[in-house]
Amino acid sequence: MDTTQIKDAPPPTPQPTEAEHKRAARGATRPGDRIFLGLSRGSGILLLVIMAAIAVFLTYRASIAISKDEADFFTAFEWNTQLIPPKFGIAVLAFGTIVSSVIAMAIAVPIAVAIALFLTHYAPRRLSGPIAYVIDLLAAVPSIVYGLWGALILVPHMNGLYGWLNDYLGWTGIFSWQQGAPRSMLTVGILLAIMILPIITNVSREVFRQVPQMHEEAALALGATRWEVIRMAVLPFGRSGVISASMLGLGRALGETMAVATVLSPSFDIQASLLDPGGGTFAQNIASKFGEASELGRDALIASGLVLFVITLLVNGAARMIIARRKEYSGANA
Repeated sequence: MDTTQIKDAPPPTPQPTEAEHKRAARGATRPGDRIFLGLSRGSGILLLVIMAAIAVFLTYRASIAISKDEADFFTAFEWNTQLIPPKFGIAVLAFGTIVSSVIAMAIAVPIAVAIALFLTHYAPRRLSGPIAYVIDLLAAVPSIVYGLWGALILVPHMNGLYGWLNDYLGWTGIFSWQQGAPRSMLTVGILLAIMILPIITNVSREVFRQVPQMHEEAALALGATRWEVIRMAVLPFGRSGVISASMLGLGRALGETMAVATVLSPSFDIQASLLDPGGGTFAQNIASKFGEASELGRDALIASGLVLFVITLLVNGAARMIIARRKEYSGANA
């Protein structure tokens, strides 16, 4: 071995440290990237500030009303802010909002997922395109149009369904009917299900379209049927997306105003049967009473809005927890 060549060899070049890499990356960032990063970060911070400002405003105005309330705000079956002293509570509103939303979700989510699967895996292209277009149009229909349709078309044609439920399930008490006008929580839930169906369908359809083709082809190559491919490859991939779509629909169902106010016959009592008129929701109560309410009455309505705000935050937080727990099965990690 020639030792002179070893002595004349240049010394090894030192490798840059991680900190030097980061400094180089920051120095190489283009001005447009820095501007976009600042705008994105500022938008996120601005959103948090707006949410905090809304929460502070609602809490402040709600505290004024609750401090003057002579009834229990959470359990009272009464809403009369004109009395001296005033008495109002949200028990009926909370019950009606949750029950109508649960009915809507129970009807809409299975149907929406089935439609999305049909459009992405069963329907021919010539059929799936027009159906998807019609569903997109339904998602853009204003709430008042749904409310007018519900009041003029849906409500008069609910007698047959109510009679059938009373004949076969009336013994449960939940579906007993006293032959009253079908302006009840069940009608509201059905109308809300029709309203949120396009939203859940559209988002679920886009999620199912993102399933990697090789996953489906691998399942088919192993001898799986079309349904087994959907059950083993498509649904696990799109589970988090379906949950997110359902939460979007639930958010609209919880806060729907005009459609519920048009269809429901409100009263401050809780009916044991879903077919009897009565009940109310937070949004419907605010819309119907805000125009004629006094200053204290408006603060009371704002207090009920704060409860709806908290319920929405809790629902979204629970959805995020469910998605995070099932992250390993989501499409993000496919």
